[in-house]
Amino acid sequence: MIDVHTHYLPEALPDLAGRFGNPRLPSFQRLETGGVRIIIEGATFREVGSNCFNAVRRLEECDRSGVKVQVLSTVPVMFSYWAPPATATEVARMLNDDLAEVVGRHPGRFIGLGTLPMQAPDLAVAELARCVGDLGLAGVQIGSHVNAWNLDAPELFSVFEAADDMGAAVFVHPWDMLSPDRLASYWLPWLVGMPTEQTIAICSLVFGGVLERLPRLRVCLAHGGGSFFGTWGRIAKGFEVRPDLVAIRNSKPPSEYMGRFWVDSLVHDPALLALIADRIGPERIVLGTDYPFPLGEQEPGDTITAAFSVGGAPMVWENAFEWLGLPPP
Repeated sequence: MIDVHTHYLPEALPDLAGRFGNPRLPSFQRLETGGVRIIIEGATFREVGSNCFNAVRRLEECDRSGVKVQVLSTVPVMFSYWAPPATATEVARMLNDDLAEVVGRHPGRFIGLGTLPMQAPDLAVAELARCVGDLGLAGVQIGSHVNAWNLDAPELFSVFEAADDMGAAVFVHPWDMLSPDRLASYWLPWLVGMPTEQTIAICSLVFGGVLERLPRLRVCLAHGGGSFFGTWGRIAKGFEVRPDLVAIRNSKPPSEYMGRFWVDSLVHDPALLALIADRIGPERIVLGTDYPFPLGEQEPGDTITAAFSVGGAPMVWENAFEWLGLPPP
């Protein structure tokens, strides 16, 4: 199996808040359990185990669960899109250098996706070129939005265009969920906010014409595309009955873009995963677990196996390499 949706932190765990004098950046407190507490603005953001940054432990757990390859990307709180561009660029370079070093130490077991200072598109394009050209990473992970910009923002098109030109895979992950005041209880940012963010991201890429203008762009959306497929009928109907509001930047119906992007399998519901396969094709589903976090899939491939049995085999291996643009090892 290849798991395309896993998160990694540098083992050195730099004190970014102290280094840049900004408490909105993370700092880390070591715990007796071996894990760390991520602290933002003096408060606990979350605690993570040592498998989030210890590559040896990761590989031990991969071997136990049958995962041959993990695709590593940073924890989205590290994106720092809100920060000054120079700060975000330095953070991104630090993370990408560390990621490339880890991938290089474990060839054939890890594949890397870098991170970019997306709030400064020119700097993001330069760092993308460094990630792919100098560091040998397969692509990048980006957020579902960049501050006030959705992914159809004209300012961001140059980044997607560069990824298209370089053959870089793009992994879209939800972050900085909308309406934090209304989602303050019941873990709603993770249960409702994340799926909503991914739906906005897909609609922005489709209705905004990004996928139309860049037909070779290889985009994969985490968490099964969020709530997009549960609301697909309403989205398609809206395009049909109110093109004056929906079809303002792309005149092609959204149905034409089914199969133009990939999603991971992290939906926790075999029936929903089967529905998604019917919409976009089973060849556009890749295994993702959100390792090592508790809301992820604890036994990699369980949802695929339950939904497709033997027919799901390409989803746990071949499909991922097509999205990454790499030959299987």
